Amino acid sequence: MFSRRRFLLASSSLVALTPLLGFGSSTQYPFTLGVASGCPRDNSVVLWTRLAPKPLQGGGMPSGIVAVRYRVCSDPSMKTTVRQGVVQTSEIKGHSVHVTVDGLRPGREYWYQFYLGDDDSPIGRTRTSDSQALTTTLALAACQHYESGYFGAFRDLAKWAPDCVIHVGDYIYEGAARPLYTCDENNSKDLERQVVRQHNGAEITTLWDYRNRYALYRLDSDLQAAHAASPWIVAMDDHEIDNNWANNTPQDPWAQTELEFKVRRLAALQAYYEHMPLEHPPVINGIDATLHMHDVYRMGPAQIHLLDTRQYRSDQVCGQGFPADFPCDALQDPTLTMTGQAQEKWLFEHLRKSDAEFNVLAQQTWFSPYRYAENDKAKQWNMDQWDGYPIQRQRIIDRLADVSNPVVLSGDWHCANANTIHRDPLDSNSSIVGHEFATSSISSNCPWKSAVHDAAPLNEHVHYVNGDKRGYLRSTVTKNNWKSEYRVMDKQTSAEAKASTDYEFNTRDA
Repeated sequence: MFSRRRFLLASSSLVALTPLLGFGSSTQYPFTLGVASGCPRDNSVVLWTRLAPKPLQGGGMPSGIVAVRYRVCSDPSMKTTVRQGVVQTSEIKGHSVHVTVDGLRPGREYWYQFYLGDDDSPIGRTRTSDSQALTTTLALAACQHYESGYFGAFRDLAKWAPDCVIHVGDYIYEGAARPLYTCDENNSKDLERQVVRQHNGAEITTLWDYRNRYALYRLDSDLQAAHAASPWIVAMDDHEIDNNWANNTPQDPWAQTELEFKVRRLAALQAYYEHMPLEHPPVINGIDATLHMHDVYRMGPAQIHLLDTRQYRSDQVCGQGFPADFPCDALQDPTLTMTGQAQEKWLFEHLRKSDAEFNVLAQQTWFSPYRYAENDKAKQWNMDQWDGYPIQRQRIIDRLADVSNPVVLSGDWHCANANTIHRDPLDSNSSIVGHEFATSSISSNCPWKSAVHDAAPLNEHVHYVNGDKRGYLRSTVTKNNWKSEYRVMDKQTSAEAKASTDYEFNTRDA
């Protein structure tokens, strides 16, 4: 490992920039939460770590500015330095570290490390994107409830080390700790009670709470390995703040006022930024806060439009019966939106300019319709998914029909799914516009799987559905094909679970 002394000799011009505050060999190790990279561009990546010698006690760093050194190398042994520098952090951002490293070469692997006092962080591997590459590999992940199961899927993902990991939400869950409880994984009625390891504390609402909950998840070695193996692009769903929240409306407005929820949302957005390799911190105006998450990334033959379907969405209408509810007239309101008007306009402009072979929407909830009733008079839809926003969905489908090879990547439902997207989404006999691939959950259970499986025959556009197994999605993209492999774990309650491919879909065969 590259020692601190060798680094100081190699970068003596950097030493005088900023003093280190109170860190040396006698202190506790500060890099307990590992390292990560993200936002891969052709010439840059974002590097991340957070100083947390006491990770479950708010981090445990003393107040004040701390200078952290970093190096980026072209080899895994960290011998050939291509970039290095010093970055400051403090308690204002939870002693998180975000470094945008530019001037890199496209489509290249790099290795990086942070240094504080006598301590070196783990070494991470990252990779720049390459808009001219002929192929790319992508992993899609979502929904990792800490209590429900282990993160073995991330261990398998780390071994694969794709060009990029796309995480579309539910990175943490906000609920209180529950008693440990083991059940038969095949008993869907009992599965919801399963707890193999416990959350820390009550339901989280404050910045302190959110920081400690992220730290609990980040201490998981399999999650750390996945972050250290590849760059990530990320956008939150609902459980990073509160179940089924929409803009400034919580799931339960009778239990928390708009003011209370705004304060909670601000804390949650801040903590999310502090634990993710993001380029920009939250924009805060009083108690109002927004965090920029939607963005576009070009990965060889795929142009990925990462969407944010929580911060700007309209509140759900027609009720939130579970897993589905009956439609109402309000569904036909053209102003109902998952993304907000500005983000929709942004998406359409990038689709219009795209010359990619595959045009991707990476977003949170199932995009294609999924019907839960057996007769036309009693159709039921999940109102938190795109079925609750059908007019905007139709506008997006109409725009996707004009671009090359649309693919929608989805999460949220703890259930793997592969289907075709039709010009009329409610008519499987209408022309095929593209394909949707929804990942299963990393560990979150799916007690509603029976309802999903029972309804599958009512949805002719569905090629594959599996709510039984946890896992993630592997995609290998070339000019002429998108191959999706559904990786599943043999047992979510075992820390040593094994992974296998349950289903494979190739767009060239469709």
